[in-house]
Amino acid sequence: MERLLKFCHSLFLLVVVSCQNKNDYSKYSITEKKQMSIRYLENGEQNFYQGSPKNMELIEMSIQLDSNNAAAWRELSVPYLKRGLPHEWKPLFDKAVEIDPLAWQGWRGYLKLFFYRDYESAIDDFNATDTLTPNFIDYPQGMSVDYLRALAYSQLNKDTIALEYLTKYIDEVTVKSGEDWVDVYAFIHRAIILIKLQDYENAIIDLERHLKYYSSSSDGYYHLAYINFILDRSEIANTQIKLAKSLFQKGYYMHHPYVEHFGQIYLSDVDELESKILR
Repeated sequence: MERLLKFCHSLFLLVVVSCQNKNDYSKYSITEKKQMSIRYLENGEQNFYQGSPKNMELIEMSIQLDSNNAAAWRELSVPYLKRGLPHEWKPLFDKAVEIDPLAWQGWRGYLKLFFYRDYESAIDDFNATDTLTPNFIDYPQGMSVDYLRALAYSQLNKDTIALEYLTKYIDEVTVKSGEDWVDVYAFIHRAIILIKLQDYENAIIDLERHLKYYSSSSDGYYHLAYINFILDRSEIANTQIKLAKSLFQKGYYMHHPYVEHFGQIYLSDVDELESKILR
């Protein structure tokens, strides 16, 4: 512990001294500046809270050392994204994409989709990412671009296209790694589209697949209850909506830490469906 404290203290002194000399870079070679840029970025990320003054100062110094450090431009943009300042976020993230589109264009599409609901522009980014990596499916933020495109097209009410991309994603993962590697909520999203298209039989199959891998899902039981209510199976629907409500109250429902998820249900939705079933 004592050795760790000494290390942390030394690191802090290094950062402070570096900050005091932040404009004296002329004596360093380009290679040295690039290496220092990476270290400043790592110091900012690892030792200070994201968006704190010291964190932002170190990232800005990283960019000052190497204006082509795309990761630093991206990291500088993140606090503005999370604070809801798109006019500050976008130019910074756009710079990261300009420098390294292979790394960041798909991510920008993801953020446009989830944070700003800019569906058509998000699709443009996903398509451009595909162009950059032919014969390879990109996974920005751990999500397939096909899955992400499906969500965007669904929000544009282009259900047939959304269904094609969701099915492509699910089939690709199933063939490559097995159905249990498919994102469990992909089955929910496809079921929602199938319900809109009144294809209840296949929607039930997807919901049962979802519950196979996530048996505590409020969403799965809620949508099954809705289908059975529509099909006049009130007794089954009543059992399912009670399960959905119990699981929802325990926190087992689809949601995102920063934004409203597409197709997200609320307790008011569950209560409303329950009251219709009980009539």
